[in-house]
Amino acid sequence: MPLLSNKVITEVLYWVTRKKWLVISFILSIILFYLPSPEGLLPEGHRTLIIVLTVLILIISESIPLPAVAILILIMEVILGVDTADGVASSFMNDAVFFIMGSLMLAVSIVHQGLDKRLALGIINITGNKTWRIVLGFVAVSAFLSSFIGEHTVAAMMLPVALSLIRNAGLETNKATPLSTLLLFSIAYGCAIGSIGTPSGGGRNVIMIGYLSEFSLVNISYVEWMIFAYPLLLLEIPLAVLVLWFTFTPTQKIMDSAVRKLKVHVAKTGKLTGNQIMAILVFLLVFLGWVFLSPIIGLGIVALTGVFFYLAFGLIEWKEINRNTNWGVILLFGAAISLGIQMKETGAALWVAEKALITLEVIFQDVSIVRWFVSVVLTGILTNLLSNAATIAVLGPIVLDMGGDPLIIGISTSIASAFAYLTIVASPTCMIIHSTGLVTSSDYLKAGWKLFLISIVLLFLVSYFYWPLLR
Repeated sequence: MPLLSNKVITEVLYWVTRKKWLVISFILSIILFYLPSPEGLLPEGHRTLIIVLTVLILIISESIPLPAVAILILIMEVILGVDTADGVASSFMNDAVFFIMGSLMLAVSIVHQGLDKRLALGIINITGNKTWRIVLGFVAVSAFLSSFIGEHTVAAMMLPVALSLIRNAGLETNKATPLSTLLLFSIAYGCAIGSIGTPSGGGRNVIMIGYLSEFSLVNISYVEWMIFAYPLLLLEIPLAVLVLWFTFTPTQKIMDSAVRKLKVHVAKTGKLTGNQIMAILVFLLVFLGWVFLSPIIGLGIVALTGVFFYLAFGLIEWKEINRNTNWGVILLFGAAISLGIQMKETGAALWVAEKALITLEVIFQDVSIVRWFVSVVLTGILTNLLSNAATIAVLGPIVLDMGGDPLIIGISTSIASAFAYLTIVASPTCMIIHSTGLVTSSDYLKAGWKLFLISIVLLFLVSYFYWPLLR
């Protein structure tokens, strides 16, 4: 009697076939582990890059669930000796993770009170019921708001609005459709586009302004930054709408049915109840806290304070939050931040940047082309792997030391770090829309590569023709 029956062998082969990328990633990571570390790269940095490569393969191939990828990141960081278990834990749970967790919980609370429907109706009263106009409205509103108050905050505010429209359109809320994907990406990409508009649109803008000042290169005011960046923001809005529309063309060109249902739902609920008014006041306090208190106590603590008030005032039960919060996204975001921190701390990110710079100098010869390529293209690629703030923290000193106009180079680099369109882990906004389960990892690349290339070309044109006029 054979040790393994034909049925067992068939099942094993079937599993290997389905999980071939998981097997390939593990074999590749083992081979790379036993290879000597490249010159100039510490062993810890070498192992960190092994984790990055493994994670990218698993995310792109969708071989295993994303929460499993997140857990694998933490396991590999410890097993490969990148950091201790306590060190990994401290890098995993920080204020940014608190913010994602609090934002998702706040969104659940807003939906529970029915406020998402009222906000959705308010936007539709401006845009009308044609789908393309609603998408344009979502991108424009998200971009405008995120330019002043931060993309994470706006995404958390707009997500329940999109979900309300999706539900009222009669679509399934447990699988992706072209319309649901279109609406959710209009929020994510609108937030990313808007974050370039002002210094307060993103932390990396402040980091770059700090570098320009600390290195005694140039000082730029809030309004001056807007004069440089806002024309690009306004150009990107219609182009993003076109890219999204032709990538995820929905069958519902007019959402009259969804709008009618939405109006009926809002009308049936009557005037605002006491609980709804209290819920609005709590969210307004959270919003003001994000704007004024976050530099002191952090975005995450402000968000969790709002969740505490919702629970304490009886506006929502914990079981409702627990049931509807996507804990997998929180795991993934925390693990991605941990990996980004390790990339910086082990010198892996700096090593990659320097090697890219040396290679490009050999290829292009022209230092002005190399300078632009590093400040824009390399920044855009790295920001889809690390956080945008970590990317600017690492590349900022490098690009500012390459010569040229420091203001144009600095703003170009900061803006390119907003081109986080390609992966789920590219930004918190990408993770927030993925938490709905209505977009897949392959959806990011479908539209993302187009908008990524368009954004790079636009940035080149603006920086080459428009910005020199302001100097």
